[in-house]
Amino acid sequence: MTMRRAAAVAAAGTWPKEQAAASVTLAFDDRHRRRIVLEADDGAPVLLDLERAVMLADGDGLALDGGGWIAVRAAAEPVIEARGRDPAATARLAWHLGNRHTPVQVLADGTLRLRDDHVLAAMLERLGAEVSRSLAAFTPETGAYAGGHHDDR
Repeated sequence: MTMRRAAAVAAAGTWPKEQAAASVTLAFDDRHRRRIVLEADDGAPVLLDLERAVMLADGDGLALDGGGWIAVRAAAEPVIEARGRDPAATARLAWHLGNRHTPVQVLADGTLRLRDDHVLAAMLERLGAEVSRSLAAFTPETGAYAGGHHDDR
């Protein structure tokens, strides 16, 4: 079997999802890549061979040499979701997490999602947060200076 090669990334919503030949499910730490052999969800190897490292987001497409696409999926991983009693309290929580350079995803309802970490969970609870744990896709903010591929969700 010839290994498929992907040398380009298209952001979610900009590529024809119906043409996906396969998918690859990756945790957050595995979605910032330039060149690596990935294992597609069907078990087949795929060479990711980009000019520069890119942060892959859930729903992105990897363009295959010779045509076709591979869908990128964010894997469910252990996360904490935290929310303050009001928007100001949640902003305060975000400040404390940012002060610790902790990657944080801000959900549509304002809830903060971060990797499960018992020390950070205890800190958030001491600050008055409502904290819950679950398995979910984790796609933190890329930061003001990240540039390049990003997601405005």
